Amino acid sequence: MKLLITTQVYENYAWNEDGSIGTGEAAYWKAKGGSDYVIRNFDPTRYAPGIVVELVRPKVESDNDYVREHIVDWSVVEDDYLTQFERDQLEYDGSIMFPAQELELA
Repeated sequence: MKLLITTQVYENYAWNEDGSIGTGEAAYWKAKGGSDYVIRNFDPTRYAPGIVVELVRPKVESDNDYVREHIVDWSVVEDDYLTQFERDQLEYDGSIMFPAQELELA
């Protein structure tokens, strides 16, 4: 099994007239897709998936004036599971050049 973690990325599109980034109330966050992360050789009988997600959250999420990335979903999937992006690469390109990023528990 593997633990699949899916994120949503937002970019700040707010720019002030002086060329600086708009922050706080002036920020304008636009959804820009997301990423998939996997933890291979995951044993859900040994590790509680929700707790593991919390342990790796600092490795995955970011939040600053320019970009935010937050976990939006997670699931335990079979070892041969391919993300939608991986399936699309196989269908259109014949190979997976950009697999889901692997995370380590250590």
